[in-house]
Amino acid sequence: MTSPLSNLIKTYHELNASIVDELEEEPSALEFLQFVAKNRPFVVRHAANSWTASEKWDAHYLRQRMGNEEVKVAITPLGNADAVVQHSHDSLVFVEPHEIFEPFTDFLDDTQASSSRHVKYAQTQNDNLRNEYANLFPDVPSDISFARLALGQSADAVNLWLGDDRSVTSLHKDNYENVYVQIRGQKDFVLMPPIEMPCVNEQLLQTGRYVSDDNGELIVQLDEEAERIPVATWDPDEPEQRTTPYSHLAKPLRVTLREGDLLYLPSMWYHKVSQRIGDEGFVCAVNYWYDMDFAGNHWANTSFIRDVYQTEQMKPVYPNLDIGDEKATAKTPSEES
Repeated sequence: MTSPLSNLIKTYHELNASIVDELEEEPSALEFLQFVAKNRPFVVRHAANSWTASEKWDAHYLRQRMGNEEVKVAITPLGNADAVVQHSHDSLVFVEPHEIFEPFTDFLDDTQASSSRHVKYAQTQNDNLRNEYANLFPDVPSDISFARLALGQSADAVNLWLGDDRSVTSLHKDNYENVYVQIRGQKDFVLMPPIEMPCVNEQLLQTGRYVSDDNGELIVQLDEEAERIPVATWDPDEPEQRTTPYSHLAKPLRVTLREGDLLYLPSMWYHKVSQRIGDEGFVCAVNYWYDMDFAGNHWANTSFIRDVYQTEQMKPVYPNLDIGDEKATAKTPSEES
């Protein structure tokens, strides 16, 4: 008997293309709302070419505008901030980066050199472009007009992302409608719709953080007091590892953002992001987060899929008994899907 979740995922793929739509120009508010309603991504090439940030944000200009302003910097041994890490005794841990404050010019020097002992990344995700990097905020629109009009709200946060090509953002999702704009370098996105939750092997993991030891090495310090959190542990770029019975059904979408491109990343879509530096020796992007609407059926449907999957995983597997057979075999959901 085929699993209902298998049928659901297969039906979704039959009705939705495995590519990201490319628009010739920014959508109207009504057109954007249609994408939000369908919970489907799109890209607008060169949408931000006329932004001041696109025209001016080279290393010299950033140093001139930011100077020695203290900024918060995430530091990891391999560029894997907010990532699943193999810890002792084969256990998985969700590890956050070590964080320091340092002058912006020092941070940018290390980023351009790509030779620092550890990988640095500006990724605070706390509306930093309107606060920590306020000197740069006038160079970008204060809001994305089509999103503001369609959603009836201003951006909840405007974030700046700056690093080198060693940083990778592991597969995760956000409860935001996300408008993401590439300023310098390139970013490679791997996208998965919320309906593929059964594919990503979400597990409740203990949390930890990288800390610097006496020798300056980064080690994982577990947070023994914190509650475990649900984290996607399957990697679409290593599809044979940490699989579920449904992982083989996933059809990740892949899209590359180049300088000036705009991506709409719908709420609750899983995404993994890697990056490539440009001529300036760093990668830089800006994104606008808009609160998702929890009314309607989007949140409820996604929660239902999670509940069904988790309930299915807790069911015992009974032998498939066929009269007349000498041996009884047990079928797993993967054999049925």
